[in-house]
Amino acid sequence: MLRIIDARTGEPVDASTTRRGLTCVEAHAPALDLTALRVLLVADVLVRALELGGTPVWGLLSGDRDRAELREAAAALGIRPFEDRHDAGAGLGERQVIHVVGEGGANPDGVRVAVARVSGGLGVPVGDGFAGPVRGDSGMPVGHGPGMPESGGLRVPVGDGSRAPLGDDPAVLRLALLSRPRSVPARVDDTALSEARDTLARWRRAVADWARHPSRPVPEEVRGQLRTAWEDDLDIPSVLGVLRRVEGAPGLPDGARFETYAYADRLLALDLTRDLGAPA
Repeated sequence: MLRIIDARTGEPVDASTTRRGLTCVEAHAPALDLTALRVLLVADVLVRALELGGTPVWGLLSGDRDRAELREAAAALGIRPFEDRHDAGAGLGERQVIHVVGEGGANPDGVRVAVARVSGGLGVPVGDGFAGPVRGDSGMPVGHGPGMPESGGLRVPVGDGSRAPLGDDPAVLRLALLSRPRSVPARVDDTALSEARDTLARWRRAVADWARHPSRPVPEEVRGQLRTAWEDDLDIPSVLGVLRRVEGAPGLPDGARFETYAYADRLLALDLTRDLGAPA
């Protein structure tokens, strides 16, 4: 069963009710910035982990500003839609409520999952442009200004005050954020994004190649390691560590590697099977 460290008490709590009742995951994102996107990402992965464990989940979004922009930016990162908090009714039967909050943000009653800040700045694409100004830790808009284009997709700092396009794969940012423990401040910079981009490209090529071999079940030991990692306070860096070990494990059938990555991607949502069927 998934257990989460309650930021109020420092103690682990069950993320679902004892009778598998409804669990509400409420993401507190007061305005569109990188930390708010990380809060939404943590909430999204928490919802996925609960669903994989058979728990019915209700996702809610709480915030006063930039709601439409937050939704569109979240969608670009593969985050599934959350309902507006003010539209939610009294709930259905027994329920557990887990609040996902950013550092220095809301302090609601109940179980709280704390998310550390993200530094760096980038514009998040919506349609042909940006989802409004994305704000860094200073609260100032980033990704816009004299000489900055109004479109072109995700843009990241390059060290001289300008921002270069990330490309057309927002999963790079998703992996960069997932690679750090949520309680540790994260920085979106060239190094983090380059590492995430290279890892995604390598894993997708490998998954496409493994898919050409006969399928084999996920080894029970590996399945147990994955579930132990994400059920222990949603430890996603450890989940990624299991995948790295599977990637190079000697003697493991390629069909089992494929099924392992496909299974883990139900949680990670990195589109690891995207290149299936592509020319070798």
